[in-house]
Amino acid sequence: MDAPERFEQLIAFISTHLPGPIEQQLGAEGSLIFTGGSPGEVIVHLTQVSVTIAEYSGAWETPSSFTVRPRRVGVLKWRRLPESELLSALGQLIKGAREARRARYRTCRFCGESSPPEWMDTDDVCVGCADRQMDVVH
Repeated sequence: MDAPERFEQLIAFISTHLPGPIEQQLGAEGSLIFTGGSPGEVIVHLTQVSVTIAEYSGAWETPSSFTVRPRRVGVLKWRRLPESELLSALGQLIKGAREARRARYRTCRFCGESSPPEWMDTDDVCVGCADRQMDVVH
């Protein structure tokens, strides 16, 4: 299989293995950036030579400005690996990134909802409940 066909195969594989919904953006030099999950769970950056898998993460710079800061889980040089090993490793890295992200979720003591860390005011109170229950202003 030539490189353009393999690139298309990777796009299809990524699209079927990320949690939905999936956002796809065009990156530099023809690369593709996929973000899976709502809220985000996994980010995959596919270039002409590598695929980088990251756990979704970020921080609020101001109350209205959120910056995504992915935590890299692994990088695969996809042109160098045999197809079955590549797809197996990619699937495991996506699964691992998703599990790591979900492990960071916390449950709010007021509403009982599980939320990612950036939506928590404290370790056990979500932003919404902090506003409603504790009169915190964000």
